[in-house]
Amino acid sequence: MNREQGLQLIEKVKIVAIVRGVEEQHIEGLADALVSGGVPVMEVTLNTPGALGMIERLQARFGERMYIGAGTVVDVDDAQKALDAGASYLVTPNTDEQVIRYAAERGAPIFPGAMTPTEVVKAWKAGATAVKIFPGASLGIGYIKELMGPLNHIPMMAVGGVNEDNIAEFMKIGCYGVGIGGSLVNLKEIAAGNFDWVRDKAARLVERSRE
Repeated sequence: MNREQGLQLIEKVKIVAIVRGVEEQHIEGLADALVSGGVPVMEVTLNTPGALGMIERLQARFGERMYIGAGTVVDVDDAQKALDAGASYLVTPNTDEQVIRYAAERGAPIFPGAMTPTEVVKAWKAGATAVKIFPGASLGIGYIKELMGPLNHIPMMAVGGVNEDNIAEFMKIGCYGVGIGGSLVNLKEIAAGNFDWVRDKAARLVERSRE
């Protein structure tokens, strides 16, 4: 899946599944479940053991159906390793202009983490595709809505605290997308091989996001 197709997918589905701490043996079953549930966009965080190998495997099997990126990219070295492993896009927890510019040089979309208005603007000017407001669970939907007032020209993603009950609110205020981790990629259910749980949860999130 090329850059244009992937970004169109994010703009359509608006949900990125954040994969952290999943064992390698379960990664393909998880990917199948997410696609079946209507969430074909996922980021594998680099602090997950075996993350680079998982990205390679996912691209080989699901690359035409899924948009697969790397998360928790904290420096240029991480960015290089992730892109070399086949990550289609990068997500960072912080605002690092050097990493953002590196991604732009490689032609990869990047969603850097930012908290303050200053960081949001810095990330955007450095070349962010959209800016991830983090930590979203602590800041809350009201904070993101306030940021969007003077900075409505900058696409923003909400990460942290998004669930079935409030996802429609994040869509309503105009979020470019949302990142959802543990409440969708539930490690207990995955370890038990209960991929239908993930599929059904993904489907409900997609349904609620369109209400």
